[in-house]
Amino acid sequence: MTYVIPAPSTPALPVAGTNDLFPVRRVYCVGRNYAAHAREMGGDPTREPPFFFMKPADALQPVAEGATIDHPYPPKTGNYHFEIELVVALAKGGRDIPVEQALDHVFGYAVGLDMTRRDLQDEAKQLRRPWELGKAADLSGPVGPIHPASVVGHPANGAISLAVDGAVKQKANLADMIWSVAEQIAYLSTYFELAPGDVIFSGTPEGVGAVAKGQTMIGAVEGLGEIRLRVV
Repeated sequence: MTYVIPAPSTPALPVAGTNDLFPVRRVYCVGRNYAAHAREMGGDPTREPPFFFMKPADALQPVAEGATIDHPYPPKTGNYHFEIELVVALAKGGRDIPVEQALDHVFGYAVGLDMTRRDLQDEAKQLRRPWELGKAADLSGPVGPIHPASVVGHPANGAISLAVDGAVKQKANLADMIWSVAEQIAYLSTYFELAPGDVIFSGTPEGVGAVAKGQTMIGAVEGLGEIRLRVV
């Protein structure tokens, strides 16, 4: 018997206002990058070096502008959490990128959610195991259209929020980040050779919490619109 292995498709995100797609290579996520969220998760919100984890690129779930899409509640969890984030898409890569040049590598920005099986993540923390079971569930990274930096600039000050069934759960300002986007890119590039197509989830503010089937989440970042997801 001959087995034909299909060529893997490249995950991609829509580019706002166009029919273009942004092919995704890797997905990096920074942890505890807002002081109040660091405290609510039991951490110290000082400027110690940031830490990162990764999601598979095919864990991203593109969310079309103006649409409410179905978001599947994953198996093996009873405590599925939302985390609203500013997402950064890179057009250029490199190693040891200076902070003052880092934003030159950015293609654009989007609204995203780092959905988390919190019970599995907490268990992994207690057992000192990797976080993948908590952070890398299928479709655990909903992302809206990418807005090119050439159009929206580089958002560093503006509201970021998440509402569930109309009740605001997370609300902060991008200026509250402990590590700026430029600093995140520069720091990451000392550990990895970054490349076009890399995506960075830049951290979530305080107020993370559980969502249940049947509820609707609306995530927004000022200047980048919003994404709407119904948990099913």
